[in-house]
Amino acid sequence: MSVLFLFAQYAILVKKGGDGIPMDILYADSHIALCVKPVGLDSEHEVPAALKEQLGGDFFTLHRLDRAVGGVMVYARTKESAAALSKAIQDGEMIKEYLAVVHGTPPESGDWEDLLFKDSRKNKVFVVRRERRGVKKARLTFVRRSQGDTSLVHIRLYTGRTHQIRVQFASRGYPLVGDRKYGAKDDETAPMLFSHRLTFPLNGTAVSFEAMPTGWDAWL
Repeated sequence: MSVLFLFAQYAILVKKGGDGIPMDILYADSHIALCVKPVGLDSEHEVPAALKEQLGGDFFTLHRLDRAVGGVMVYARTKESAAALSKAIQDGEMIKEYLAVVHGTPPESGDWEDLLFKDSRKNKVFVVRRERRGVKKARLTFVRRSQGDTSLVHIRLYTGRTHQIRVQFASRGYPLVGDRKYGAKDDETAPMLFSHRLTFPLNGTAVSFEAMPTGWDAWL
């Protein structure tokens, strides 16, 4: 399987609260657009609006990132491409990889499966022991890239559950730096989690789009 790496070609300025938030466009054609979502923007409404302002046309949300999380996202520009990419996601043909900085030193690698339950009233997710209504299976694999009081991990998601990475690491005693919702006690204002790479089929070829988080120099 060949892999094509494409990098930033354009940039736009998103206005939010009077401040300019730069957002890189990694790739755009008449069918799809890939961007690096900044922390602080809603991936379902605000990012598509920003893409529409820059590129024109409609944009269809295919997957989501928490407002407090940044990184690579893909949007469809037609209903046909939205259907094709949605099928790729359902068939497990879209590979989602993340970088995260966690407290402590996790194992060198891991393959974790859990049952997760979302409490919608608290907007919080919990690991539970038994399957019941509202409980969903979650799986990820990871490789630790550095170690110490805080460690960099490279993660592949196999399921896309709400707060999945944050919960699965926190439940084992490795909360993400900056993730106060799930037990971090530090001075960072947002979880150190970044959508690093997306790989998916495009015109019969597996393509990958990636970006690196800024401000993580101590770990990268």
